[in-house]
Amino acid sequence: MRLELISFPLCPFVQRSVITLLHKQVPFTLTHIDLYHKPEWFVAIAPLGKVPCLRLDDDVVLFESTVINEYLDETFLPTLHPSEALPRALHRAWIAFGADAILDQYQMMTAQGDERFAAASRQLFEKLERLEHTLGGAAPQEKTRSGGPFFAGEKFSLVDAALAPLFMRMEILHALRPLPRWEALGKLRRWAAQLLELPEVAGSVMPDFPEHLQRYLSEKGSLLLRSA
Repeated sequence: MRLELISFPLCPFVQRSVITLLHKQVPFTLTHIDLYHKPEWFVAIAPLGKVPCLRLDDDVVLFESTVINEYLDETFLPTLHPSEALPRALHRAWIAFGADAILDQYQMMTAQGDERFAAASRQLFEKLERLEHTLGGAAPQEKTRSGGPFFAGEKFSLVDAALAPLFMRMEILHALRPLPRWEALGKLRRWAAQLLELPEVAGSVMPDFPEHLQRYLSEKGSLLLRSA
């Protein structure tokens, strides 16, 4: 089976699927497009006009990173989702939670005014602080974890693949401009450090990714960079 993942180089949702493919050591081709000038062939195959899309044997096209990763997990070993229904459902819920956090992060990164920046930052850090509390508390979600370096303990999971792009960007932003609320989230930062050391995470973006991201934010007139 030939797999082609259609991408925009800075997209965190594409990165979720790249990480999953690399972790499973599945051969694939990565095709970058310009989302601001979408080629006609892409518009024809992408119902939502968004990346990622996964094209199978130039025939079937899957879209949405969560759906793509679920398909990959059901098709290629090792399995990254829990085998039991309740932990699996909880993992799916936290993957969806992570998607919302990524959207908040994008709004914060590209905000040009104080009001929008403050609102997006507040929403993002409320989510991150909630996740930090969950990692250390006795909530029902703890049934998915066993005290290891990853979300499910010693075993890398689709939750890790889903949140690694968020954490990578947080660390890049923190290096550009200190973010005290991120600095205070010790459990998340330890988790992030473990993920960012993995070859499938480090290799899921271009080698000069931080510079590309900073250039993109500068072009967007990011308040975050102007306040650095």
